[in-house]
Amino acid sequence: MALRASCLCQGIALEIHGPVHNMLFCHCSMCRKAHGTAFRARGRVRTADLRWTRGEDLMRFYESSPGEHRGFCSVCGSNIFTKFDARPQELGLALGILDDDPGGRPACHLFVGSKAPWYEISDALPQHEAFPPGYAPSPAESGDA
Repeated sequence: MALRASCLCQGIALEIHGPVHNMLFCHCSMCRKAHGTAFRARGRVRTADLRWTRGEDLMRFYESSPGEHRGFCSVCGSNIFTKFDARPQELGLALGILDDDPGGRPACHLFVGSKAPWYEISDALPQHEAFPPGYAPSPAESGDA
């Protein structure tokens, strides 16, 4: 069964035919600014598992750091996914676009040292100053990503 995902204006719709893994909350300044909120809820999917149902032509990309391209809808501005030059087989998925329950849940908070000062993390998930142990970031993600 595929997971459905779409943007705010419904111009972009896609299906994910595989698991969403490495789900987490990122508090880095770039994620906060890109999403306009205290943190980004994100996961990873295999590029081969993504199927467009409409709106691929509406996608635009911004290279937020070398080799990291944040994709968004050109109509409504919804963040969709991030492409990594060093890891073309994987995409960083904005969990907020999911229309279905992915089954898993975010496992931790990262880059908590640069979190919004007005936000208090109130859950019991582990908190990390950088990437958690065992997480394999792409070269573009090595820092305040």
